[in-house]
Order: sequence, then structure tokens, then C-alpha cells
Amino acid sequence: MDGTLLDADGRIPDGLWRLLPRLRDRGIAFAPASGRQLATLQRQFAPADVELDYIAENGAYVMRDGVEVSSDAVAPEFARAVIERVRGLARLDIGLVVCGKRSAYIERSDAAFLAEADRYYARLEVVEDLTAVDDQVLKLAVFDFALAEQSVAPELFDLRETHQVVVSGRHWVDIMNTGVDKGRALARLQDALGIGPEQTMAFGDYLNDLELLRGARWSYAMAEAHPEVVEVARYRAPSHTEGGVITVIEELLAR
Repeated sequence: MDGTLLDADGRIPDGLWRLLPRLRDRGIAFAPASGRQLATLQRQFAPADVELDYIAENGAYVMRDGVEVSSDAVAPEFARAVIERVRGLARLDIGLVVCGKRSAYIERSDAAFLAEADRYYARLEVVEDLTAVDDQVLKLAVFDFALAEQSVAPELFDLRETHQVVVSGRHWVDIMNTGVDKGRALARLQDALGIGPEQTMAFGDYLNDLELLRGARWSYAMAEAHPEVVEVARYRAPSHTEGGVITVIEELLAR
């Protein structure tokens, strides 16, 4: 989404709404793949007049035609341990979002952090104690007002011994079960569709897109993509500010 599909103002380009019915008529499925909450993605794509597939929560939740394909919740005791770990990093300007199936939950509720959480979570609840949340936790997302890759991420990388820790944006780090990523989610969606990598096109710009791109024969790094993404992708797409995703798909349809 950010840095890939969305324009410079963080909006879905108008050209996509005209493109989606054409994809449907050609038998091509369109699936937003994001660290965002499923409810947020569904809200953003509500103007579409076709049913979409979704890879949400960085791959922890996959939906096809409104039916769950897969979900992967972390153990409650691990979620509690992460909550306590983040609480212990008080020297950093960070906030934690506990991403459940029903809603997302936060303790920190100042205006600055709430504004960031609101951008990505259509269903969001402020609670007194995150350890008391009663929901299946798909992901724990840490927002860092500094650069996450240099600030909070190194404080959490030891969790990689047992879980997936991904820098999912300039200010976000996502923590999930081992093996949960957009690539694994794509494989599950491909199985549901009866296709494989040769019939798949994917676009990405940041580190949490690496596995997604590896799962598609037609993999595109956006113009401003992270260097590791450029190295993995087979092709380059114009900038998201120039509608790069739509441009590439239009060229494909014109063949």
C-alpha cells in the first residue's frame, strides 16, 4: 500500500477503480497485501464494485471472496511477553498495537500516537491493560516515532529465535509467528485460486514485501524501493507517485 499502490497523498489512485472490473473480466484476481488490518483494507477498497481478495496483517490473515482462507494467531503467553518487553522500552518514543481478529488494541492514547494508529486500524480500541485483551492476536505492531530499523527494531531482533520480526515500514516493526509473512499468505491464496508463481504478479517497496516478491514470477520493485527489495525483484515499476502499479498492469492488459 504505502510506497507501492497509494499515491503521494496516501490515497488509492482513481485509475484503479476503472481497472478492477477489467481484471475481473479477464479472470484476474486482485489482492491488496498489507500490514494493515483486514477491516481497514475493506474500508479503503469499499468503492470497488468487485469482490477482492485480501492478505492482511502482513500475511497473518487471508480472505478470498469474503471467506477466511487462513489465519495464524500467536500464543497468549508470547503476546503478554512482547507487551511487557515494549513497556520496558520507555526510553524510546514508541507505541504498541495488539492486532486481534476482532479489533486492534492500544494502551497509549496521546493524540500523536492515536493519529498514527487510526491511519491503519479501522477497528481500534483504547484499553487500560493490553495483557487483559480477550481476542486472537494475529500480530503485535510497534510504532516508533524515530526510524524503526535503527531504533526499536534492534531491541526486538532477539525474538527472531522463536518468532517473525519484520521492519514493515520506516516507523513500524511487526511481530508474528515464525513463517508468517506475505509470501506464505500468497502461497495459500494461490492454492485457493489454483495457480502458482508463474501466474502471479506482485509489487513491493519495503522489507516486509520480500517473501511476497519471491512468490511471484512477475515481481516488481517500485522506483523508490528499499535496496534489498530491488535486489530480489525481477523488474522495476515506476514510482507510486506516478501510478506505477496501474501503469504496469495496464501495459500487461494491452498485450
